[in-house]
Amino acid sequence: MSRSAHPAGPRHADVLPEGHYQAPPADLNALDPNVWSRTVARGADGAVTVGGLDVRGLAEEFGTPAYVLDEADFRARARAWREAFGPGADVFYAGKAFLCRAVVRWLDEEGLNLDVCTGGELATALSAGMPAERIAMHGNNKSVAEIERAVSAGVGRIVIDSFQEIARVAHVAERLGVRQKVQVRVTVGVEAHTHEFIATAHEDQKFGLALAGGQAAEAVRRALRLEWLELTGIHSHIGSQIFDMAGFEVAARRVVSLLADIRDEHGVELPEIDLGGGLGIAYTSDDDPREPHEIAKSLGEIVTRECEAAGLAVPRLSVEPGRAIAGPTTFTLYEVGTVKPLEGLRTYVSVDGGMSDNIRTALYDAEYSVALVSRASAAEPMAARVVGKHCESGDIVVRDAYLPSDLAPGDLIAVPATGAYCRSMASNYNHVLRPPVVAVADGRARVIVRRETEEDLLRLDVG
Repeated sequence: MSRSAHPAGPRHADVLPEGHYQAPPADLNALDPNVWSRTVARGADGAVTVGGLDVRGLAEEFGTPAYVLDEADFRARARAWREAFGPGADVFYAGKAFLCRAVVRWLDEEGLNLDVCTGGELATALSAGMPAERIAMHGNNKSVAEIERAVSAGVGRIVIDSFQEIARVAHVAERLGVRQKVQVRVTVGVEAHTHEFIATAHEDQKFGLALAGGQAAEAVRRALRLEWLELTGIHSHIGSQIFDMAGFEVAARRVVSLLADIRDEHGVELPEIDLGGGLGIAYTSDDDPREPHEIAKSLGEIVTRECEAAGLAVPRLSVEPGRAIAGPTTFTLYEVGTVKPLEGLRTYVSVDGGMSDNIRTALYDAEYSVALVSRASAAEPMAARVVGKHCESGDIVVRDAYLPSDLAPGDLIAVPATGAYCRSMASNYNHVLRPPVVAVADGRARVIVRRETEEDLLRLDVG
């Protein structure tokens, strides 16, 4: 009996049709400000700087690969979200995008709240001094130990994700003598990704309690009956990398309809509504994300309009940007190791990292930009694929790119918009060491997450 080839072969080694690549950019040395962090610039000698520091110096001091985080940009984006929504709403940074103690302190200083979804994220938040009442605890399968730690710490809300969790949180709260604030996460039948949304048949997922079939309504009934739970609102999250507000409009309409049903059945108007996150960023020059003030205005108008139509007081609105704050602030700095031209196809550019520091291209077919940053070049553009050092044909960092044809081993290249999910999802595949996160600001650089060492790997290997 014959067996088919492993899918990694045909998927990741296609010969692309002629014309797959778009036309090369007019200037390979240009850095699109919509894609790169705000203090990135190309200096007079052709090398790129960030926060006033030359990337060549950063590579020499901290090594490559390295995540280089523009602290001023991170803080500015956090402030922009807080100011856009104002004192009448809450902005929770989604810690899953990227979290470390320095980031927690920045968020606290800039007045944002924090959303965590595991015990490890909660431990990081508490250890860095984030006030517990400004923390929301998410997760579709919170353990009893995680719930106990969250309730004991005094987190501001726990987002309920299942019938079992209603009982778990209530039992823990009763045992600890705490009336715990909770929200019910509902699945509203809207899945939004990038520029499209489909408003049907998306209850088939692991998150939330479906509006269709009455699961969400039953969860509300159970939560309201339990004296150790204080149900404060409804939570909804519809997708990731969203540019179009149409999906949010459908979701808000359905959530507000549930609020009206709760009022009619229970005589209670819940005071909060959380519309989640998922707002998109620019990974390439083709992406056109909205600014925080546009998003705030649009969401506020949608919720107000729907509540007025239902005869409800407008609840306090929460949002959860993660990628939209962290994503654009960071680039990954690599050193080129080999340059391998394939006649009539493309040139493979291998770097000293790969899918261990950015799994998103292999996992999601994510698109990225890339630039030569250690110097400028007047060479002709070449069609390139940036790949890593791992033993996988799918170890691709940037699938389709143009780089200067004089690119050589030892050059530094950088991939922007890697601040969200890249370090969070990093691995030790092939026993590669995870890179450091280097924060730069005002001409100074410091490590906020250090590079792993071989000793770190061996310390966990008890033999």
